[in-house]
Order: sequence, then C-alpha cells, then structure tokens
Amino acid sequence: MSGGAEAAERTGGGIAPAAGGAPARGDRATGRDQAQDRAQDQIAAARSGNDPEAGDASGGLDRSLFRYIWRHSKRDQILICAVVLSSLPLYFASLDLPRRIVNEAIQGHAFEKGNETAKFLVLRLQMPDWFGHDIALFSGFDVDRFELLFGLSSMFLLLVLINGAFKYWINVAKGALGERMLRRLRFQLFSLIMRFSPDALRHTKASEVATIIRDEVEPIGGFIGDAYILPAFLGTQAATAMAFILLQNVWLGLLAAGVVGVQFVVIPRLRRELLRLGRQRQLASRRLAGRVGEVVDGIAAVHSNGAEAWERAEIGHRLGGLFDLRLRIYRRKFMVKFLNNLLAQMTPFLFYCIGGYFALKGQLSIGQLVAVIAAYRDLPPPLKELIDWDQQRLDVQVKYEQVLQQFLPERLLGLDAPGRDESLCGRLAAEGVGVQEPHGPVLANVSLSLPLPALVGIVSDGGPAASTFGRVLARRTVPTSGRITLEDHDLAEWSGAALTRRIAYAGVDPILFPGSLRDNIVYGLNRRPPEGAAADAKALAEARRTGNPVEPFPADWIDYAQAGVADAAALDALILDWLTRIGMGEEVYRFGLLGQVDPERHPDLAARLIEARIAFRERLAAEGHANLVEPFDPARYNRQATVAENLLFGVPTTTALTGRALAEHAVVRLVLDRTGLADDLVTMGERIAATMLEIFRGLPSGHPLFEQFSFLSADELPEFEAILARRTATEASAERHGGGRLNRIRRRWIGLGRYGSADATRLIALPLAYIEPRHRLGLIDDAFRDRLVAARAELRAALDEAGMGGVDFYDPDQVCAAAPLRDNLLFGRINQSVADAVETVTATGTALVQEMQLAPAITRVGLDHQVGPEGRFLSSVQRAVVSLVRALIRRPDLLVLDGALSPMGENRARTVLGLLLERFGRENSLVVVLPNDRVADRFALVLRAAGTQIHGPETPAAVPASPSGDETSRTGSEASGAEAPAGAGIAAPAAAVSARAEDETRPEPARVEQDVKA
Repeated sequence: MSGGAEAAERTGGGIAPAAGGAPARGDRATGRDQAQDRAQDQIAAARSGNDPEAGDASGGLDRSLFRYIWRHSKRDQILICAVVLSSLPLYFASLDLPRRIVNEAIQGHAFEKGNETAKFLVLRLQMPDWFGHDIALFSGFDVDRFELLFGLSSMFLLLVLINGAFKYWINVAKGALGERMLRRLRFQLFSLIMRFSPDALRHTKASEVATIIRDEVEPIGGFIGDAYILPAFLGTQAATAMAFILLQNVWLGLLAAGVVGVQFVVIPRLRRELLRLGRQRQLASRRLAGRVGEVVDGIAAVHSNGAEAWERAEIGHRLGGLFDLRLRIYRRKFMVKFLNNLLAQMTPFLFYCIGGYFALKGQLSIGQLVAVIAAYRDLPPPLKELIDWDQQRLDVQVKYEQVLQQFLPERLLGLDAPGRDESLCGRLAAEGVGVQEPHGPVLANVSLSLPLPALVGIVSDGGPAASTFGRVLARRTVPTSGRITLEDHDLAEWSGAALTRRIAYAGVDPILFPGSLRDNIVYGLNRRPPEGAAADAKALAEARRTGNPVEPFPADWIDYAQAGVADAAALDALILDWLTRIGMGEEVYRFGLLGQVDPERHPDLAARLIEARIAFRERLAAEGHANLVEPFDPARYNRQATVAENLLFGVPTTTALTGRALAEHAVVRLVLDRTGLADDLVTMGERIAATMLEIFRGLPSGHPLFEQFSFLSADELPEFEAILARRTATEASAERHGGGRLNRIRRRWIGLGRYGSADATRLIALPLAYIEPRHRLGLIDDAFRDRLVAARAELRAALDEAGMGGVDFYDPDQVCAAAPLRDNLLFGRINQSVADAVETVTATGTALVQEMQLAPAITRVGLDHQVGPEGRFLSSVQRAVVSLVRALIRRPDLLVLDGALSPMGENRARTVLGLLLERFGRENSLVVVLPNDRVADRFALVLRAAGTQIHGPETPAAVPASPSGDETSRTGSEASGAEAPAGAGIAAPAAAVSARAEDETRPEPARVEQDVKA
C-alpha cells in the first residue's frame, strides 16, 4: 500500500489496525512481538512521511486545487499531453489538404505546364537551409488528375479518422484520470471525516458532509481530468489552426486573432457575476440539504407537534430562494452565450467578404480561401470550450475552497503515530484536567489518582461533569487543559490504535449500523486485514493508483485473538453467552425462529430441520393431532393459506410477486387468463369489496375490524366504492339499451365497460389475501381449489420458461431458504378452525426442539437478525445490550459505562451491573457513571462530581461479597499481582465458554413454548 493509503487508513482510529497491520494481541503478545510491531509502525510512518499524499491527509486538503491535481496525476497528465503533441502534425496536415485538393486537383495547378501526370504521396524530410538540402524518403506515384483528386480526398478521410482516434483516446484517458482523482478525493474526504475533532463533530451536520462527498465534489472530479489536458489539447489545436490561417494570409489571420482576443477578454468578464450567483446557489443548496436532514431525523417530533404545515412552508420558502437564484443564473448565462455565438458568427462573414476580395484581386487563391474557412470552422469550437473551461475552472475553484473550509487542519485530530502499546495497569492520574464548552467550563482543574485495575463509580450531581470525565477517561473527549497519565506517562504517548483496542465505551445512545446483530457486535473486532486473500489484480492496481486501501473487502477482518477465541463458531458461542447472561437470549432465540436458514451457510441445521419436520408430523399423528396442521402438498389446496400462497406454492423472493403487485405481474396474469381464474377472482373481488363497504361504512380508520379483514384500508374504501359504482352504471346501461354489439362498443367508448384493466387488477388483488377459515365469506368451492392447484403447476412452468424466477418453491424434502425457520419446521399452516390448535401445536414443537437440541442452532440463526437503520428494528433495551456486548467481547483493559444500563430498567440494570462487577476489577478496570449513590457501595473506589469538580477517590465503608464468594472490593493495587493477562478477567476462557454455550444458550422450555407460539 502507498504511504498515503496507509495514512488514510489510520485516520479511521478504532476501525483500522495499528500501523503496519500488526494484529491486536495486547499483553498476550511477547515483548519481542511488540518490538517488531513498533518497528513496522516506524517504517510505515517513515514511508508515509515521504509521501506527499500523507501530507494532505495529515493537514487536510491541499490549499491549491491545481497543485493537488498535479501532485497526484502528473505522470498521467504528462503522458496524455505527449499524445496531444504527437497528434498536431497530422492535424495540421488535415487543415492543408483542402487547399491542395482545390488548387492542385480541381483547378489543376499540378498540371499547369502540360504535364499529364503529377507526383502523389511524395515523402520528403525538410531540413534547414544551412544543413544543405531536403532528404527524399519516397519519390511518390505518377497519377493523373482524377487519381490525384481521389488520392488527396482519401488522404483527407484517413487523416480525419486518425485525428478522431486521437480525440477518442485522449477523451477516454482524461475521463479515466478524472474518475481516479474523484475516487481519491472522496476517499480522502471520508478519511478526514473520521478524524474530525469532537468540537468539529458537534458543529457539523451529517447530511451536509454527506452531500459534499456525494454531490459537491462531483464537478471537481469532472474538472480534474480537464485541468491540464483540455487547455493543452484545445489550445494547441487552436494555435495550429491560427498558425495555418496566418501562413495563408496575414490579414485574415490578424482578423481572426482580433475576434478571438475580444472573446477571451469580454466573455470572462461577463461571467464573473455567474460565479457569484453560483456560489450563493451552492451554499443555499447545502443549507437546504442540511435542513431536510434535520426534519427527517426529527420527523417524530414534527408529527407529534403537528408542525407539518410550518415545515412545508419553510422548505417552500427555501426552494423559492433557490428558484430566484437559478433564474438569475439562466438569464446571465444565456446572455453570455448569445454574445459568444454572435462573435463566433461574425468572423465567417468577414472571411467571405474580405477573403473573397483578396481572391478577386489575385492575392489569395481559391484553395487558400477554402482552406482558411475550413480551418476557421475548426477554430471556434476549441475556443468556446477553452472559455467554458476557464469558467469551469473558476467555478470549481470556488467549490473546492468551500469544501476546503469544512476540512481545515484545525478541525482535525492528528494522525495516529507509533506509540506505546502497554496494558493500562498502574497509577492513573488526572493532572489539572479541564474541558471547556462554548457555554462555559464543564470540568475545571480536576486532579486525582486511581490505581488500575479497579472498580470505579463516578456519582453524578445532575450536571454534565461526571459524564464528561467518563468520556475523558474513555478518550472520547479531548481535554482542553491538563493531561491524563499512567505511571507518569501521558496517555497521548500511546498510539491511537492501541487505546481504542484497550479502552471500550458504552453510552446512553448506542450507535448501531444497518446489518445483523452479529455484524454490530463484532464491529469492534474488525481490525485485522485478511492475509493472503485473493484479490483482483486490476482492482488492486486501481486502488494503489488512487490511494485507496488495498486490503480485500468483503473479507473476514475479525481479530479472533483479541476476543480470545479460535474461530467464528467459538466467537458466536461467546456472543451468545454474553447475550444470555445479560438477558437477551430469549429475544435472539425468537429472532432465530423468524430468521431464514441458508442451506449453504447452515448445512447441518438444514439437514436437522428436514429430520425435525418429519418427526414433528409423526408426533402429531401419534398424539392424534394430525388434523391440527394442514401440511403443504403440491397436489392439494391448503385451506389455511391465502389464495396467493396456494397459487405460488412458495415464498416470493422479489417484490414483483409480493402482495398486490402479484395481480399486476405479466406472467401471473397470463396464467390466470389462460386458466379462467381471472374472472373468478374478479367476481370474488366484487363480493369482498361490497361486503367490506357494508361492514366498514361509518367506522373510524383505526377500528379493529380493519386488522381482522386485512383486504383493504380505510383510505381505499372510496376507490372500491367508485369501482362498484362504475359496474352498476354499466349494468344499468346494458339493461336500458340492450346488449347488442353496437351498444357494447358505445358503452366502452364512453367509459362504461364492465371493468377496465386497472379496475380488474384492483379487484383481483383483493382475494389474494383471502383465507376461508379465517374470513368465512364462503367464496371458495372445491372446483375453484382444483383449478387453482392446476394453475399452480402451470405458473411454475411459465416462470421457468420466462427465466424470471422470483419464487422459492416449497419442497417436502428441502429447506425453503426464503421462508422463516419456524415455517420450515411446521411446513404447513395451523388449522384455525380447531380450538386450542395453536397451543397444542406449540407444545409439541417445543418438546421436539428440546429433545433434538435444536435451540442453540436456532439461537445462532438469530444473530443474523437485521437491526435496521440506526438499530430501529430493535427496542431501546436491545440496542443497549448490543452496544454493551460489543464492548465486552473486545476484552478491554478499561471499560467505561455512561448511562449504558439505564434503558434496561432498574432491576435488570442491577443484575447486569452485578455480573460486570463480578467479572471486572481483577485484571481489567470498570468505570461506571452513576446517576446517584444507591449502588455506590458496590464499587471499590468512588468519585463524586460537584459542579465542575470531581472529588475522590473514596472507599465505601462496606462492600458486599460477589456471588462467587470473591470480594469485589479489592483495589487495583491488590489485583495487579495477578498473573493472568489483561483482558482475561472479563469472561471465562474462550474454550470453556464455547464448550458450555450449547447448554447456557439453550432457552428454557417455557420460553421456547412461548416463542414457537409467536
């Protein structure tokens, strides 16, 4: 990896490993290993120090856009410019050929002396006069007048093709160059975001920063490829054309140069106002994006306070201001374009007039005049593009400066440099620590000393001092004065990667990312880049060229050694052990029942599920309860399933076959029409709509009946009422005018067809969710069931023939990967017409799960449960547990809890705190910010906040013994003599945890029964 890429990677703080890629081994590493790691760190730092890109990363972006471009792309710029220069001789030759075609071939100047032939394709190397003479390379061919005409014309066509190929290569090359630089710039900005100081983060809106990386640097990236190449390419072309014109006639050349000079002087001056307006528009757009992001983040408050109208009015006002700005930009822009086009068209007029005069006077040949006009035809486009380039340059410089303001060096934390990497054991001292906020000091001159490891409680007085000091200890807040030392060594001497590995923090607002429970819990272990993983050579080369990371992704980045386990299975066991002990094992088991089983990822569980499915069916039959579950049978209609489920006989894997979209699917409609089921479903839809209108008329939208009959919502009632009204009008018209062909055509013409395509689709969608035993409307008979089962096979064949797929079909001998695990075990639907069927089936399933010991495997499937954006699919308690376990499995030397247990409730928080107090204090330290002193006596040392001061430490008078019989009040100095390495005291040894996880993560029978019932 280049030094810049290494530097950028280290900006991630806790995300990246220590410099040099050394695995996080903590005190488990030997002194020799640590020395080697530090040496690698120093080598990497030296390399990055010699790389200009690392300089950018350390101090933000380069102040000069063109210097930034040249620094990172000079090799490509020089290469492309060399190709541009090599294309100029051929371009000049293409300008001269029209003159030769007119003069030599058409007018016959090559045959003036009575010669019947002329030389064609003479190749001569022209040498200076002082050298002696020209060197003939090829004497050419003797051709007549027609052959000369066709030969010169063919040469002109060939040069056009060659010049076009040059332009194609140059444009593609500079486009690729621009995209590479845009990739580099975006990655560098993202790396700098991860280095924002806490103060900068408080004053930065996430939506605005995201808009900068996504949208605002896009035009900068587009300009980067043109920064040097476009003026070189267009400028040399324009200069070549101008030189050619001057060689033909000096006066015409000076005339063209004068018009070009006016364009270059007047047009840029007129565009200055465009720059100012563009700057205002960009700032207004950024503020609009920030405001929209604020509204989206606080949408719950908007709804609860009824402020929708006010928010719409404010956004409308902002959009109005943007409209005015853009309108002024358009007026100025097109006025400038009008003047530019006017000047460009004036020159051909002057050429025709003055050049024609010179031709009539004999001072200019017709061929020269044609060549001059043709050359000038190629002159305005590059000149216009050069003027546009200059406009774009000024505009992009403004954008770059505005982006630069968001990433100033003073807003960034320093790069992680090699430093100490030692266990956080010893005397921890705060020396004059102060934290200053805009409204005033939060901490002022705090000085105290703590022996680590220890159990420390910080009792809050209701102010922010206790939480702030906890964040200072966790390195989440940088003190504005003073320092934190460990054994007289400033913690700033430790490398950032070492501190993020040895210190864990869990706050009151857990931060979760979209993904599974497992992904969020192991997030802190994603530190070790995989070694020897296969990588695409082309992608790797592009990553190196753009300063991006070269480590493979996606791949297994988990540092199992830091968690104290050997592999992924042992890590899952450790995670489930902690989740069970903290009280979330039941929820994870329930997630597993509702999760999906991938036969490739869980082959053993998939095989056991087929076995359990058969055993479950046999047990129900043996108990005389076979009628309680109607199994899925390819040859039978399942009365307990919906019409849509019976038609598909599987689980949709695409939204095109889900819900009401199924009625619009082209293949489905074709099969329904072919089997005659479409008319039956329309008739069923009519009856359902009429019944629902009769039942729901006058009921409020939140009435429970809407949930029982889930065909339509209250908002859809008027729509179906209008559909049925159109049917009534059609029937009345048919009764009045008869059913003749002309009357049917007339009704269809005036819109009184029985049902249009849209109405029929809406009616077909209604019965797709119909279940006879549940809704009891008497709409399905045996004939309909038989035809639907026949259509099921036809639909499957039609989907396969169309190559569309989209359904994971039910198979008695296989696991349906798209269906929940619970449905795969049941493989049918519970008979809802039998009383207590759910309870009986649940009891049988619970006993079977326990006997076959499937609960641990099901719980592991629960780790794949998706948490949603910001963890919204979890409750606040579940989010708090995930955040806590994420910190615990890292086995940190110091764990700081600041309100992390408050969402759990008082009783559960006490239990979890007791568990943590039992595990910490011997080899690892625990610091907890307490809202009061109710449980302060359970800590070995207590600090108390008072205003902006932290007093202590004090030792409680009595500390109860832990459940294991060991005292949890021993101080850090008493525990420091233990031989176990740091991190070993957080959880039992990984081997023991893995061995007993099968038993400890197994849900109790009562809980399994409750969850299967769900």
